[in-house]
Amino acid sequence: MNNDITSSFKPFLQPKEVYQGGKNIPPSNKKIYKLSSNENPLGASPKAVRAAKAILDKVDLYPDQTDIRLREALAADFNNEITTDQFITGNSGSEVIDMLLRAFVREGDEVIFSNPCFLPYAVFSRWYGSKQIDVPLKAPNYELDVEGIINAITAKTKVIFLTTPNNPTGTYIPKSVLDEFFKRVPKSILVVIDEVYRHFADAEDYVTALHYVKQGYSVIGLNSFSKTYGLAGLRIGYGYTTATIANYLRLIHKPFLLPITSIEAAIGALNDHEFISETVKTVKEGRKMITATFEELNIRYWPSQANFFIIEPPFPEMEFTDKMMQEGIMVRPVTQFGAPGKVRISVGNKEANLALIKALENIKTRD
Repeated sequence: MNNDITSSFKPFLQPKEVYQGGKNIPPSNKKIYKLSSNENPLGASPKAVRAAKAILDKVDLYPDQTDIRLREALAADFNNEITTDQFITGNSGSEVIDMLLRAFVREGDEVIFSNPCFLPYAVFSRWYGSKQIDVPLKAPNYELDVEGIINAITAKTKVIFLTTPNNPTGTYIPKSVLDEFFKRVPKSILVVIDEVYRHFADAEDYVTALHYVKQGYSVIGLNSFSKTYGLAGLRIGYGYTTATIANYLRLIHKPFLLPITSIEAAIGALNDHEFISETVKTVKEGRKMITATFEELNIRYWPSQANFFIIEPPFPEMEFTDKMMQEGIMVRPVTQFGAPGKVRISVGNKEANLALIKALENIKTRD
């Protein structure tokens, strides 16, 4: 007889549905380039690191009871186009996702997302007993299916997740498409625009959630300090929305939520404009270099507005991943993200990108 306490509970999830983050670099005698987790190619913001170190002698004290200082820094970073009471922060963008789902979703409600996408949209919403509605991106270019989403909306729909640029595809949603979408979606539904890669987007018709927040739509722009600022290890993220929605979310915002080091590092990172510019420059130059290699080697890829690419490898994805690892390059299969047979490759610094190119050339030569 099973007396384990868990035996009396029926889990919402099966093990295969649990989100698994990217792997760390394994012990090796040779140089390994980690191009599997979309981390900052230059490391962390120097101002952020200095700010975190400077506060270490005060870690015996509780951090700020609220996140107001960080929200003030965020408002300034947005040129005060929105106010401090329109921001919500958390321990990573993923926690902000969890927070808004806890606030707006109940058992039996429906959540819409579009695969391929970031797996936690589905995983986290399932924790609260909701029904997941997948309206896949349209093949072959991974375009948002506005008509499909509108047709999928019911009286039980509470949250819709959109991502631009999208993880894992690197594609984006043009402004004209988002304009049409917001004209048709009921304002009673919270629309989450995950834009954690927004700094790397340079398409003329790219637009962030800010445009729609300022018009008063029920929308939240989701952001993270993990990519552009290089603070993935400190787990800090934020969202911005209307004051009404943000104040509602703050009702479940725990006191002393953010670690003291994370608060200081995030404020420092927002002010490190030189590092931000250099990061964006490095990614855009790397995208051009890697794109040219894909073209030369006839590797199918999708144009990216983020700091990574999704490709259709010349071998089955796991075989390709193993071959790349043998060449000293870590890449990530994205079947779990809803893109079977595809692999995601992050843009690195110049040294890493040159190593990637050499690895791709070696693999294709042996093909």
